[in-house]
Amino acid sequence: MLEFPRMHRIYHLYLKRFLDWFAAILATTLLSPILAVAALWVRFDSPGPVFFIQKRLGWRGKVFDLYKFRTMTDRPRTPDREIVGRDPELTRLGFWLRRFKVDELPQLFNIIIGDMSFIGPRPALVGQLAEYDDFSRKRLEVRPGLSGLSQVNGNIHLSWQERWEYDVQYVEKASFLMDVSIFFRTLAVVIMGERRFLHKPPEDGNG
Repeated sequence: MLEFPRMHRIYHLYLKRFLDWFAAILATTLLSPILAVAALWVRFDSPGPVFFIQKRLGWRGKVFDLYKFRTMTDRPRTPDREIVGRDPELTRLGFWLRRFKVDELPQLFNIIIGDMSFIGPRPALVGQLAEYDDFSRKRLEVRPGLSGLSQVNGNIHLSWQERWEYDVQYVEKASFLMDVSIFFRTLAVVIMGERRFLHKPPEDGNG
C-alpha cells in the first residue's frame, strides 16, 4: 500500500470525499431531466433493461456494482473486444450516449454512496486483477473515478498498460488542482471526442 504524504492523504480520504458527495448530489439534481429522458429513451429504443450493472474493482480492491445506461443490444457480446464508433453491437441510441458520455451519468449514484469519485482511475474489471503487478495495483489505492487522467489522454485508444500507467501517475501526484484540471479537460473531451486528445504516456514509465 502506498504511504501518502500527510496533506495528500487528508485530501484523498476526507476533503475529496466531501467535495465528491456534495457535487454529486448537486449534479444529480441539476441533471435529473437529462437522466429521466435518457432512461425513457433507452427503455423504448431497444429491448432490454434501462441500466447496465457490472461488478468492478473499487478502493483497495473492494468489489461494487457500477451503474451505466445500457448501450448494447441484447445479442451475445463478443468477449474481450473494445467498442469503438458505430459498432454493430451498440443500440441506435447507444452510440450517442457513449459519444457524449451520458451513459456514465448513473455513476453519480456510485459517487454519492462512496464507491467512486468524480476524478480517479476508471473502475477496473474484476477479472483484470489477476493481470496486475505491484505497479498496477497502486491504482486501487484511491477511489475510482467517473473520469481520470487516462480518460483525458485517449482512454479507449490507449492499451490497458498505458491506461494503468496514467492511473498510477494520478495516484502518486493527485491534488485538488489536478482534479480541477482533469474535470475541465473532460468537458473538452466530451465536446470534441477522445481521439483528439490521444497522448501516449512516456516510454520510460514504470509499468
